[in-house]
Amino acid sequence: MSILTLNDDEGLGQVVDHHDTVVIDFWAPWCAPCKGFLPILEKASERHRDVVFCRVNTEENEELAQAFDVKSIP
Repeated sequence: MSILTLNDDEGLGQVVDHHDTVVIDFWAPWCAPCKGFLPILEKASERHRDVVFCRVNTEENEELAQAFDVKSIP
């Protein structure tokens, strides 16, 4: 399964409403460890097709990051 990009609460709500297990990766474009984690996340999404994997760019989606109390990255 591919990794979804979440851009707002509505998108998150739809994903959570329709799937039992959701993993969300909060990241930022300037974060080297975040970039290094992406291949791991991609492999996990291929291996665990019953899980939905999502990413949230904290720079573009500050409100969604705040909703999850993300204070720092990585």
